[in-house]
Amino acid sequence: MTEPVIRPLQAADEAEWRRLWKAYLAFYDTELPEEIYASTFSRLIGGGANEYRGLLALVDGKPVGLAHYLFHRSCWHIDNVCYLQDLFADPDVRGVGIGRALIEAVYEKAQAEGSKEVYWMTQEFNSTARRLYDRIAEKTPFIVYQQNF
Repeated sequence: MTEPVIRPLQAADEAEWRRLWKAYLAFYDTELPEEIYASTFSRLIGGGANEYRGLLALVDGKPVGLAHYLFHRSCWHIDNVCYLQDLFADPDVRGVGIGRALIEAVYEKAQAEGSKEVYWMTQEFNSTARRLYDRIAEKTPFIVYQQNF
C-alpha cells in the first residue's frame, strides 16, 4: 500500500465522506438524521472562521479515513486550541498508519494556526485507537460529563 495522502475535504467528496462518517457513527451505535449529514458536510467545507474543518485520507486515490477538527478559544491560552472531534479509518486499512497520518495532519494545521494544543476524547473500550493515542499524545486524568436536552 502506498503512503496516505491527507487533504482537506472538497465538495466532490460528499458521497465518500458520508460512507466513512456513517461507518464511524455505526462503530458508536449511532445514526443521525439527514439534516445533520447535510449541515455537517456544508460546515466542514464552508471555510467559516469558527466552523469545523475536515480532512480526508486517500490511499491510491480511494478515501479510507477522515478527521473533523475545530479551533476554539480557551481561558487557559491566548491562542486558540484545537479539538479533534472525529477520527476514522476504514477497518480494512487499520494498523497501517492512516489514523496516525490524520492526527499528524491535524497537528500540522494546529501549529500553522498558532495553536499550542490539540485534544480529543475516545470511549474507554476503544482499545485499538487507544494503542495509537497512547503513543502520540498524553492521556489526561479528566473525566467527561454531559447533559443532553
